[in-house]
Amino acid sequence: MSTSLPLVFDAPKRATPPRHLADLEPADRKAAVTELGLPGFRADQLARHYFGRLTADPDEMTDLPAAARAQLGALLPPLVETVTEQVCDDGQTRKTLWRGHDGTLAESVLMGYPDRATVCISSQAGCGMACPFCATGQGGLQRNLSTAEIVDQVRQAARKAQEGALGEPRRLSNIVFMGMGEPLANYKRVVAALRRITEPAPNGLGISPRGVTVSTVGLVPAIDKLAQEGLPVTLAISLHTPDDELRDTLVPVNNRWKVGEVLDAGRRYAQTTGRRISIEYALIRDVNDQPWRADLLGTLLRRRIGTRRVHVNLIPLNPTPGSEWDASPKPVEREFVRRVQAAGVSCTVRDTRGQEIDAACGQLAATARS
Repeated sequence: MSTSLPLVFDAPKRATPPRHLADLEPADRKAAVTELGLPGFRADQLARHYFGRLTADPDEMTDLPAAARAQLGALLPPLVETVTEQVCDDGQTRKTLWRGHDGTLAESVLMGYPDRATVCISSQAGCGMACPFCATGQGGLQRNLSTAEIVDQVRQAARKAQEGALGEPRRLSNIVFMGMGEPLANYKRVVAALRRITEPAPNGLGISPRGVTVSTVGLVPAIDKLAQEGLPVTLAISLHTPDDELRDTLVPVNNRWKVGEVLDAGRRYAQTTGRRISIEYALIRDVNDQPWRADLLGTLLRRRIGTRRVHVNLIPLNPTPGSEWDASPKPVEREFVRRVQAAGVSCTVRDTRGQEIDAACGQLAATARS
């Protein structure tokens, strides 16, 4: 079991997407509007349409003068176009493949549940973390997404949910940074996007930080930095095995920051933010599903983080083209859960959604080129 791809922390330099309202801090929006020759208060009006009413079409902003609408359109350039949209789970899972201004591809997945609507968004086009069991990681990294490209995935998903794309109209309440990319490798833009997502309108989309989850394979310095941002979002650590020997191969970033260092960073994050850490664990048949690994996982989490500060989210491995690995049998999965819980650590199995359209965890970008 090995990966031939190198770790890539710095994204390739590509053409920058055009400047967009969502790239700008509130104070900068006013300056951008006055540069267009319009009064500064138009910035607030534009932001209320974009973040509050979820529209990016100036023609829909009928409370603004027609001439102003035409000029303000310069701050709402089209960033992405929909290439394909696939639907499954009786319309409750919708995967959208986007094409950026430079032709790069990214994906997001909108999911409906009885009690919430969730969107899984991408922070990069591709991923540089090279995890061998993940289709996205094996595709390599094309570039970082801009702040506005990240935010607009959320805005568009919120509008779709509001308009009834999941059945009855509903409010988007949960955002998970678990699509393409390692969010903390695109740190500056992701943090800016988090602020746009969580700030109340007209400065942002007004989604509670408690409904936002940021996933990472374990970039320790960035975890510590995020803890100081004043953004009480949930941190999800993609651990996948509790022992360094296997994790060096399954999650190559482990060659830089070992399991103990990552879990200690998770403890510090939980202590600083008051938010419980989620441990993501893709269960792979005969690879990381042994009873002793379940016991070790429970012991390490109890000792390093504390049982009240951590939850294990087991993910049955989703199939990807050409992979020799498969999900663990259900009896093995149940025994793994039992052993982790026996250590006093909360552990549940994630609902697998969107497998048939390659929209499940680890599958994004698996069919982007087909």
